[in-house]
Amino acid sequence: MNKLRRRSTINLVKELDAFPKVPESYVETSAFGGTVSLIVFILMALLTISEFFVYQDSWMKYEYEVDTDFTSKLKIKIDITVAMKCASKILHQIQNRLREEHSLQDVLFKSALKGYFSDPVPQNDSTSNSQNSCRIHGQIFVNKVAGNFHIILGKPIDTIKGHAHFASLIRNEAALNFSHRIDHLSFGNDVPGHINPLDGTEKMTLEQNMLFQYFVTVVPTKLHTSDVSLNMHQFSVTEQERLVSNEKGSRGVSGIFIKYKLSPLMVRVTEVHMPFSVFLVRLCGIIGGIFSTSGNFHRLYKVNKRLNQLQ
Repeated sequence: MNKLRRRSTINLVKELDAFPKVPESYVETSAFGGTVSLIVFILMALLTISEFFVYQDSWMKYEYEVDTDFTSKLKIKIDITVAMKCASKILHQIQNRLREEHSLQDVLFKSALKGYFSDPVPQNDSTSNSQNSCRIHGQIFVNKVAGNFHIILGKPIDTIKGHAHFASLIRNEAALNFSHRIDHLSFGNDVPGHINPLDGTEKMTLEQNMLFQYFVTVVPTKLHTSDVSLNMHQFSVTEQERLVSNEKGSRGVSGIFIKYKLSPLMVRVTEVHMPFSVFLVRLCGIIGGIFSTSGNFHRLYKVNKRLNQLQ
């Protein structure tokens, strides 16, 4: 009795077989079918290999969120060379909103003299072998608010509204030349191999009263990859330069101004890999799609061949 039940169950399962087997004696092979099979196998191998390379590869996913870190300090690293002597300029960094002022001469290194000059700049330079350029380099830590730092001529004077520069004692206009080269300017932590937009920027001029302005937008960025996870700051910059001439209505102060502001949005960059389950699904889709398409193409060929024989 049990054997009969088992046989009936097996027969029922056989009737549900969606892949019926055809005896080999009824199978008809052809040169066209073999050619199609060969093309299918080659195409399947190529697509499988390419899909494997896609699985091994990775891509970057960009997400945006509000930056809620307002308490930490922002590091600014600068290395700039100006075509004037170090005793002829004053470099300041100002935090506009918090009214916080720093003298960069106290935190940055110069290649020659250091400190404010107390004597007027001589009208004629009597030293022929003295250095004719000044390299200013170092780093400062500022609050994460908009601000600016600039290189202009004159002694700074503190006022209620901030500070001003007293340059009336400087009469040698021929010595004024704000040609400069920015070897490095970065915000935030150092990232090996990262090239900043202003690195290697060089501005040359023969005019004495040139105003160079750099408007910088700093974007906090968190980078997460399989090898490294770090916080960095990217920035974009807009450059502007013009000749200061009160007679022509172009007012201002000649010098080098770098004005920066921080974006309220933070960018999160994450390295993404294809999951193994997705790879298997895509691989099955490729194999099944090729088999199905080639089978339909082969059947269409056989139907067309029979119609031609009937005619």
